[in-house]
Amino acid sequence: MQEAMQKFGRFLSAMVMPNIGAFIAWGFITALFIPAGWIPNEGLAELVGPMAKWLLPTLIGFTGGEVVYGHRGGVVGAIATAGIIVGTDIPMFMGAMIMGPIGGVVIKKFDEAAQDSIPGGFEMLVNNFSAGILGGILACAAYSFVGPIVSSITDGLASAVGAIVSAGLLPLVSILVEPAKILFLNNAINHGVFTPLGMQQAQEVGKSVFFMIESNPGPGLGVLLAYSLFGVGNARGSAPGAIIIHFFGGIHEIYFPYVLMKPTLILAVMAGGITGVFTLTLLNGGLVAPAAPGSFIAIMAMTAPGAYIPNIAAVAAAAAVSFAISSIFVKATAAADAEKEDALEAAQANMKSMKAASKGQSVEGEKQVAGKDIKFIVYACDAGMGSSALGAAALRKKLQKDGYKNITVKNFAIGSIPKDAQIVVSHEKLAERAKADSPQAEHIWVKDFTNNNVYDVISERLKGGGVAAPAPDAGGEEEQTATLKEGVLLKENVKVGLKSVSKEEAIKAAGELLFKSGYVEKEYIEGMLARERDISTYIGQGIAIPHGENAVKKHVIKTGLVVMQYPQGVKFSDENTAHLIVGIAGKGDDHLAIIANLATITMEYSEEDLKKAYTTKDPQVLFDMFTKG
Repeated sequence: MQEAMQKFGRFLSAMVMPNIGAFIAWGFITALFIPAGWIPNEGLAELVGPMAKWLLPTLIGFTGGEVVYGHRGGVVGAIATAGIIVGTDIPMFMGAMIMGPIGGVVIKKFDEAAQDSIPGGFEMLVNNFSAGILGGILACAAYSFVGPIVSSITDGLASAVGAIVSAGLLPLVSILVEPAKILFLNNAINHGVFTPLGMQQAQEVGKSVFFMIESNPGPGLGVLLAYSLFGVGNARGSAPGAIIIHFFGGIHEIYFPYVLMKPTLILAVMAGGITGVFTLTLLNGGLVAPAAPGSFIAIMAMTAPGAYIPNIAAVAAAAAVSFAISSIFVKATAAADAEKEDALEAAQANMKSMKAASKGQSVEGEKQVAGKDIKFIVYACDAGMGSSALGAAALRKKLQKDGYKNITVKNFAIGSIPKDAQIVVSHEKLAERAKADSPQAEHIWVKDFTNNNVYDVISERLKGGGVAAPAPDAGGEEEQTATLKEGVLLKENVKVGLKSVSKEEAIKAAGELLFKSGYVEKEYIEGMLARERDISTYIGQGIAIPHGENAVKKHVIKTGLVVMQYPQGVKFSDENTAHLIVGIAGKGDDHLAIIANLATITMEYSEEDLKKAYTTKDPQVLFDMFTKG
């Protein structure tokens, strides 16, 4: 049960924590510009409502979908969240936490069911329409069903609070109030229940304890103090700033995500709330009017004469009790949080590096995955089109050859790395971007996507994890055939016997041929040159694969390849000379067959065979080599 609660809390945290900056921005604007704020401004105060009703729930809904299924899941999650936002009058944070992940799950299941049925060339059409149609259906469902359910819960909580007050069990009202606040129903309960009761009591005796039941910042302060002292990762780093917003700005919503990420903390705020109300009734505290926003400053301003000590004591007692209980829970799970809740910081704090020499290349990694757990390896580069595809193909071939056919190896652009990737291989110049895109994964950095010892590292890890290579005919995914689709490489685009030129001229010539053949727009050529300036596309064995950087992928019209042979070679560096330059413009996966063939060439062709390829005067030889595998 405890483990399930922790997993649930981490999942909620993954939706909320990336958006803490938006909560803080909203908190500052609210504390400053609302009529009861520090510097009231009628115009700027108009930001408060739309941000609370639209911006924050939409961000949470998008992040919830993204956690489940990347950017595509985030888009559908945001669409679904719009339905529940429109369907209610209160900020729908919890609704967003429901609809966002549902959107991610629905589109993920659709893609898994349809991926083998989509005709070639229709992928983009199906992807866009499926996301739009399913997102629209979910938005309608959220508007029609989820919104009314949440509204009913709000009304029920308000009625229950009123019943407890009527029964004279005032301190126990926090058992309902604090959980209701965490569900972002604080304003509904405060202004719908306590303000009317408080106004009536204040008219009779000059002050009311009702005004401080919901607005007491003590319970939230205790939680944030516990995170500040004993938390880890982003939660600990952001908690001190949240304290300022909460305690002095009166924006209690700022601490709700910290409780949501660790649901057991609801016991801490409930105990703090009970303590605060009990202290108020014991010492006869109270306010003369509602404290809006619920800051310590506003509470002092609304304190009745002679009630300063009781009110301060109520805040302090509530904070102390909440802090004491919160500290127990936060410290108890600190180790697990360091490993799972904030993977990037955990990896940085517990860095494990490994270095090995193979052909003069270095490989470094973080946060090693146990060999027995390796199921999904990703090669990532800027465009996810050429270098990473070649590296992935080479590793996949080696693993399949040795019988490891149940390990998935794919290539992606940085920015699109799946959230379930366990190991990510990227160029050392792209290390920081790759880590930021996939903090959950172990990262291996190389100087060359093909000439490295990544396979040796993975192989040793598998053996170390007790995973023996199965027999060559063991079950698992069969290696894909490397037959190029018709039209991707044309015979007339295989050029042989070219005179040596500079690297830049050779790349430009390949780009010009791609352009003249209708594969790319003119702007793509500059992207090829920019890619080369950033990271070399020379892959070894006398072959280079120039292709555009990620920024110019939009200028790819259709997948195309050109092969240009330079018998005397083109110098890509002092040590590396390319005899075959393969210009790539990739749209979708149509070019991956040639990448698989390149992997075979770089690994298995003999020096004699390669020399023949570098000097043949028959274009058909090269055409067959690159298209038929």
